[in-house]
Amino acid sequence: MPSLKQILGAVAVGLTVVSGAPAQPKLSTRALNAYNGVQARQNPATGLPDGLTDIDILQFALTLEFLETEFYRAGFAMFPDSDFAALGLQPADITNLKSIQGTEATHVTTLMSAVAGAGTQPVAPCQYKFGFTNAAGMVATASILENVGVSAYLGAAPLVKTPSILGVAASIVTVESRHQTFIRVASKAAAIPSAFDTPLGIRNVFTLAAGFIQSCPAGSNLAITPFPALTMSSPAAGNGTMTVAAGQNLALASTAGTGATSCAFSNGGLPGGTAFTPFTNGACTVPQGLAGLTYVNLANASPATGVLTDSITLAGPMLMQVS
Repeated sequence: MPSLKQILGAVAVGLTVVSGAPAQPKLSTRALNAYNGVQARQNPATGLPDGLTDIDILQFALTLEFLETEFYRAGFAMFPDSDFAALGLQPADITNLKSIQGTEATHVTTLMSAVAGAGTQPVAPCQYKFGFTNAAGMVATASILENVGVSAYLGAAPLVKTPSILGVAASIVTVESRHQTFIRVASKAAAIPSAFDTPLGIRNVFTLAAGFIQSCPAGSNLAITPFPALTMSSPAAGNGTMTVAAGQNLALASTAGTGATSCAFSNGGLPGGTAFTPFTNGACTVPQGLAGLTYVNLANASPATGVLTDSITLAGPMLMQVS
């Protein structure tokens, strides 16, 4: 079986990696609709650079892996093991938590090698502002970052044209998912909150990442335009991922809220990927039928297809746990 490094080498010189696995059964109509919706929602005319290539997508993944690597490095440099033990983590838990930094660093070197091997200068890391002041805040933020990391790889998958690059991305997202699950278990949250993870488009991912970025050197990103921020005044937001219930009323606000007619709740278990509820007087209701991690945006339309496109997105996203 070829190693990851060998596969990336093949990518760099333009070779095709052919799978010997038998043909798989066709996806259901529901699954295809959700998959195609992820691709349709990411329109280069609405904030993504024109002519987005597979190498551009690898560069974007590298941007996120830089952020995650520095997050863990900074956190572990700031807080001793005793701070994590005070949260109830056992010695083995602390060892496992610290191991995440090493795998993120490996993802960085792997992606840098792939980009450089294709004849492109890898993006440079940025300066970051994580804002945690204690170990509990770090773990809560880690939960958000790992959730977003999984969603980012899932959202980028339909845009990748080269099977070998898609395979490499898949080998990374499964590890990101393991990070996510471990942190949920260590935080005493449900290990598997729903049957499906939620894909997220590149602009939405960058919007969430931009909140942790202080400044970047020239050429360090793909000139992606983030959406304006979305804030929630009720219920009051705390550390980590906010938990809400179906039927609950949410008071939301954004500087770009003018013209918003709906709240868009994106969840991996939905046909089309998103459920829309009316946004009136600065509030909307969490729809029925959702479970698990959900991203919320403000939108100026409510398409019956259930597909939230960049062109109708006004603000957000926010990450919530729907119970």
